[in-house]
Amino acid sequence: MPGWSCLVTGAGGFLGQKIIQMLVQEKDLQEIRALDKVFRPETKEEFSKLQTKTKVTVLEGDILDAPCLRRACQGISVVIHTAAVIDVKGVIPRQTILDVNLKGTQKLLEACVQANVSSFILTSTIDVAGPNSYKQVILDGHEEDNLESTWSDPYPYSKKMAEKAVLAANGCTLRNGGTLHTCALRPMYIYGEKSSFLYNIVIGALKNKGVLDTTGKFSVVNPVYVGNAAWAHILAARGLRDPKKSPSIQGQFYYISDDTPHQSYDDLNYALSKEWGLRLDSSWSLPLPLFYWLAFLLETVSFLLRPVYNYQPPFNCHLVTLSNSTFAFSYKKAQHDLGYEPCVTWEEAKQKTSEWIGTLVEQHKETMNSKTR
Repeated sequence: MPGWSCLVTGAGGFLGQKIIQMLVQEKDLQEIRALDKVFRPETKEEFSKLQTKTKVTVLEGDILDAPCLRRACQGISVVIHTAAVIDVKGVIPRQTILDVNLKGTQKLLEACVQANVSSFILTSTIDVAGPNSYKQVILDGHEEDNLESTWSDPYPYSKKMAEKAVLAANGCTLRNGGTLHTCALRPMYIYGEKSSFLYNIVIGALKNKGVLDTTGKFSVVNPVYVGNAAWAHILAARGLRDPKKSPSIQGQFYYISDDTPHQSYDDLNYALSKEWGLRLDSSWSLPLPLFYWLAFLLETVSFLLRPVYNYQPPFNCHLVTLSNSTFAFSYKKAQHDLGYEPCVTWEEAKQKTSEWIGTLVEQHKETMNSKTR
């Protein structure tokens, strides 16, 4: 395969950064363009320190800016589209989420057609498949189940529609007469060092005498380590560019998990942080059905108050369902089509994440000590 170039959107994010760190090791990769709305200074510095022959170009621009996207795609072979607004609490305005996740994806597809980009990989999410009810039990789900989220909440809806747009674009004609090939990856909940979600969990626990907030004690899920989720994207990029593998991948979606044990979200948080003295909340909690109906009541109150007051419930029905369902998936199809095997074991992932949590604990201690001086 001749020299190629890759654009990664959402490159300053948790997953995007890891994809770029892995991409620079790819053979014949001449340039990586890292696109995001804003990059933190430390992220730019990390990219500049990457030991590689591949040129890494940092681009700041809006996913809704069509001219910016056309410039970013010019001369690019592969687009890995990770940029998205992730919000399951209903904090961010609905239109903002729809604009970025759906309209932004559509604009990027158009830019690819105009710039003759031949391969497009979307980072989708397990949320496009559900769960639609906490009573739904999926322990070894696979692509042939044809599961689809029925939630109207902006995050699952926008990601579902974006994925449909990407897969429907497979086979469309580029401006130069070539063909666009697409696929989508649906990672489980992604954990690992530098996860903003995990960061908030840990900081919240440190401020609460080491007690971890209960986020999903009734769930059974199989989260995926960020390094393995990133590796699946690298293999998808290879696959779409390989004439032998490409036909079986085009227009397909894949669940991406690894060998992280099936467990609840709460048990995962505890497993990753217990070395530093963090512990689960042992106090009584509402039974799940009552918890769900409380969420429904709070959403109703929010809806009724909307004309006069913007009440933001602490949780909603979608979040309660998402956090407390039995919803786990196999990566066998990705294994068969992409040659995907997790490159990081559960023990390694746990150790790396725990070490990072350790740095957060130390920073918190230093901050508290400086306040008492």
